[in-house]
Amino acid sequence: MDIDSVLEKVISWVKEVGKLQLQRLETNLNISTKSGEFDLVTEVDQLSEEILIGHILNEFPNHSILSEENGALKHHSKFQWIIDPLDGTTNYIHGFPIFSISVALKYCDELIMGVIYVPRLDELYVALKGRGAYLNYQRIEVSTSTSLESSLLSTGFPYNRGITSNNNLNFFNQLVPKIRGIRRTGSAAYDLCNVATGRFDGYWELSLNSWDIAAGKLLVEEAKGKVISLKVGEDSLLVAANQMICDLLLTEFEADLLKS
Repeated sequence: MDIDSVLEKVISWVKEVGKLQLQRLETNLNISTKSGEFDLVTEVDQLSEEILIGHILNEFPNHSILSEENGALKHHSKFQWIIDPLDGTTNYIHGFPIFSISVALKYCDELIMGVIYVPRLDELYVALKGRGAYLNYQRIEVSTSTSLESSLLSTGFPYNRGITSNNNLNFFNQLVPKIRGIRRTGSAAYDLCNVATGRFDGYWELSLNSWDIAAGKLLVEEAKGKVISLKVGEDSLLVAANQMICDLLLTEFEADLLKS
């Protein structure tokens, strides 16, 4: 497989989907729920995913696919695509400009390519295993912050935050007094992009799925950052930053992690 040729195809696919999403933005959307009241999906999510899957199956009919809306499509292949067609659906519904398209490719269970496109900002993030991370074809790296006091962090909250004790509020309340600032974009993929560029010094969140983070994980790692996933009770905790900030965040979370 010529990975550079595949990358160019994926870039054209995500830009096609991004154009569709911009055309349908702030129109009368058909909104429904999935796992709970706040877990939303629209016909644009579904159409975006259909377009991406269609392109993949047309080019690589034997590859496996894991996607947010359709789940797993398994083949006897060493290649697996991981897709989030519209990360930030709630933002999209409300016309808030932070939503993204995330496509990752694994080979033998190792991430080898990640592409994230943010249509409203026209930001294209690309990472290839061993070849670095890029924003609009310019090399990017994580921040060099060495203290929480000088760090701008980001986080998010799970859809079932009203009924679970692992709703991130403990971690949030613990960290807010100790950091320079905190942001919540509503798109895990975009949060990871901002860690990779150094705009955010670190990011943590609970209860994420593979499609939320696959492309962004490779992006951060290729930007010389660290992505750590830990078990917290029945949930998972993702932490992304440079090595120093990762260590500091895990130290802050240690007491809660030991309880789980």
